Amino acid sequence: MTGKILIVADDLFFVSKIQETAKLLDIHLETASPEAACERVGKTVYTAIIVDLNHRSGRAIDMLHDIKQDPSSASIPTLGFLSHVQAELAAAAREAGCDVVMARSAFSQRLPEILSNYATQKPSGTSGLAR
Repeated sequence: MTGKILIVADDLFFVSKIQETAKLLDIHLETASPEAACERVGKTVYTAIIVDLNHRSGRAIDMLHDIKQDPSSASIPTLGFLSHVQAELAAAAREAGCDVVMARSAFSQRLPEILSNYATQKPSGTSGLAR
């Protein structure tokens, strides 16, 4: 049995690629905006949260910070992906508590492995974020 992974991304082409890969691997995904992700973390148990750090909302870093500061969700593994030249954004994501930060190209290349590894982890985070 595999866990559920939350994807926070708004690039429809890239989200479709992630969803298709997950479907081939029989892995359950949900997608959400950064705002909705904070709400869903309180209602659903996830084995991981994968975040496009370039989300158009500009709230990806704030969302990671909120999730990692709440004791009930801090242990959920997080992975953020971005352009390989965005060193400042990568540093901000790490400072916000993002567990793994990687270039979009590396994430894309390792997508099946990443999804499989996160889907088989023990679920974390069972209650809502303090807001």
